[in-house]
Amino acid sequence: MSDKPTLVKCLVWDLDNTLWQGTLLEDPEVELFEQTRDVIAALDSRGILQSISSKNDHDLAWERLEKLGLTEYFLHPQINWGRKSDSVVEIAKQLNFALGAVAFIDDQPAERAEVQFRAPEVRCYTAEQLTELLELPEFSPAVVTEDARRRREMYQAGFRRDAEKESFNGPDEEFLRSLDLVMTVKRADGEDLSRVEELTLRTSQMNATGVHYSDETLRGLLTDPQHEVLTVSLTDRFGPHGAVGVILLEYGEAVWRLKLLATSCRVVTFGAGAVLLNWLVGQAARNGVHLAADFRRTNRNRMMDIAYRFAGFTEEPCACLAGQAETGADGIQVLHLAAERREDPTTMTVTAPELGAV
Repeated sequence: MSDKPTLVKCLVWDLDNTLWQGTLLEDPEVELFEQTRDVIAALDSRGILQSISSKNDHDLAWERLEKLGLTEYFLHPQINWGRKSDSVVEIAKQLNFALGAVAFIDDQPAERAEVQFRAPEVRCYTAEQLTELLELPEFSPAVVTEDARRRREMYQAGFRRDAEKESFNGPDEEFLRSLDLVMTVKRADGEDLSRVEELTLRTSQMNATGVHYSDETLRGLLTDPQHEVLTVSLTDRFGPHGAVGVILLEYGEAVWRLKLLATSCRVVTFGAGAVLLNWLVGQAARNGVHLAADFRRTNRNRMMDIAYRFAGFTEEPCACLAGQAETGADGIQVLHLAAERREDPTTMTVTAPELGAV
């Protein structure tokens, strides 16, 4: 087992004598510590989100942050006179992060102790460690994908999207149509592989098998004419959702076998999984083959089970599966569907290649 610590997904900053020099209420023109701006920008470029937990006057603090040109970096900032632990927990809740993925930096030992007492999973750092953060393994992802570099922008687009949904009067399907959603399916290339591997590792609720495919394995399949490695991305009028899915498909004469389907949980409400499955079924029908799908139940992927059943996959045997194990050594079950053409989705546009064995 690796001794490398879990990566930090969000760093929560104190302000006075941590992010900037001095106390705002005593000096309204406080300036940043020398390396603060560089650290904030570097963490952002690595895909690490940032927020604030500060006991301060909100309007004064926010005005100073605006003058310093930093407000764009902070998501769900909590600037108030309450307990900092409450603020840190609220930030984690708003971002849908486990507390173990959150870190807190503050110059005051009492504040760090209060956070550690009430939220012991949160990792705490002293203000003196500011200059060390970028060298620590928990702030240093091995690979920084394009999605990671744009993570803050994607979260901010999501906040605007959620706000509009709250104020939208009408059926959910009508709201989805209003988003101008575009799903793009493409054949993976070498640059995509890190994100593909990341999806197989991090996606559990919408992962059909829970099987992890390494970068080496996927790279070998890119040049195999009997396999397709496909990535799925989603955009709308608010901005990109980034890479949201991966497909590993094996061609056969009578049946195509979907060996892996994983989609990000954040696009479940957009019906992305159903749209993707219907597109695959349509491609199989166009080629006159059946479609099989590997599936292994886990304690978290019930939603994927429902998606397969709703798409029409069953456990009924078929002659097209002759010679293929109905259940694999890893407990993987093979579901089956006799493919027929499906109607195009009404809530999004799909841009995708035509599939077919070479």
